[in-house]
Amino acid sequence: MPLRIWCSRTPIRSPSRPSLAASACRRSRSPGSIRRQSPATSPGPPRSRPCSTDGEALVALQDDVQAILDRGVGAGDVVGAVAQVVTGDGLLAAAAAGERSADAAAGAGPMTLDTVCWIASMTKAVTGTAAMQLVERGRLHLDAPASSVLPNLADAGVLEGFDDGGQPVVRPARAPITLRHLLTHTSGFGYDTWSELLLRYQQAAGTVSMTSGELVATTTMPALFDPGEGWMYGISIDIVGRMVEEVSGRRLDHYFDEHILGPLGMGSTSFGLSDALQSRSAAMHARRPDGSLAAIELARSPEPKYPSGGGGLYSTVEDYCRFLQMILGRGSLDGVAILQPETVDRMTVNNIGDLRVVALPAVRRELTNDAEFFPGVAKTWGLTFQINEEPLPTGRPAGGLMWAGIANSYFWIDMGNQIAGTYISQQLPFADPRSYRLYTDIETATYKHLDI
Repeated sequence: MPLRIWCSRTPIRSPSRPSLAASACRRSRSPGSIRRQSPATSPGPPRSRPCSTDGEALVALQDDVQAILDRGVGAGDVVGAVAQVVTGDGLLAAAAAGERSADAAAGAGPMTLDTVCWIASMTKAVTGTAAMQLVERGRLHLDAPASSVLPNLADAGVLEGFDDGGQPVVRPARAPITLRHLLTHTSGFGYDTWSELLLRYQQAAGTVSMTSGELVATTTMPALFDPGEGWMYGISIDIVGRMVEEVSGRRLDHYFDEHILGPLGMGSTSFGLSDALQSRSAAMHARRPDGSLAAIELARSPEPKYPSGGGGLYSTVEDYCRFLQMILGRGSLDGVAILQPETVDRMTVNNIGDLRVVALPAVRRELTNDAEFFPGVAKTWGLTFQINEEPLPTGRPAGGLMWAGIANSYFWIDMGNQIAGTYISQQLPFADPRSYRLYTDIETATYKHLDI
């Protein structure tokens, strides 16, 4: 049955209760459907006062988050997982459970808050941040043709099918692709993971994997529809990463280090795995037919030739929550400004007009299950974030943000209540119902204990 989702860098198992309660009052210590897209964007979301709570509620939340992860490990839902819930400037809960690898012979050790994990498409929000920095500086423009930066995009046609000889039928696009189209997944570009047409095209053309940063650096792929005519999740943010490289004159990894990761103190976040990061990284796992999880090989490099802006980062739960805190802070954290407040306001509201985010039926089932976040709930897209336009069963109000990584990592941001959270496991295929349930349980527990 397909899944329907509603959707101290010291290694510690869980923080002590006194420091957890105190931390809420101080700064963190760690350095588809086819309809025309309207050009108009929504006004900024209401800015509520940050949530407040007492130490007793924090202790209860911490206990619940730890218990959820422990239960998941005990039931075989995950081999190991980590989670953290934060405010704009404080820590509400942090927990880790299980092992870094199901292979006992690997000697990887326990999952901890500083365990390095592949966050895959959670990279997209960081790439979007880089692009918006360049928009602020006048180097990129949301509604100008992206081909002014990457000329090959002018040749990206629309794949209509295949002729009797099995050759692709591609027609010219009726409108130019813009940066806004790319950031909102309304460019028409998809992934073969969720498109039979693109999988067949890739096989016929002999292109490299669509989840590889090499693809957009070396190949011009066709779109599935004209820009602005629908929503489809795909390689768009990898293309944005190439635009960042082109206008900045820097490799994407170097740009990130200089303008985002370094300033935010995200020292355990990288496109490549150095020996130091590799030594505390978690293995990848796959769900077997009997429901158990087995460690699998995942190609890793200390310095990839093509950094993937759509899915190449490794990080820790602590590091990624610092990024989320920057978004909660409307572009700033610990006195460091990454984006202007008005830019974050633009990023965190509907940028796709009357279009809606749609379900993703699985094509490559070794990588993903069928996935739809919050079925029955209207969902739109900001500039790299999914937005729920209605309140959710977890307690998250309308206007909340979220996204995920294919290895079953998930995050959410609640700008109004100034809360964000990250949950990370390391297993395929995506949208694993047993792992995802742990994430939704953590989000639900957060709103229950904070009584928002």
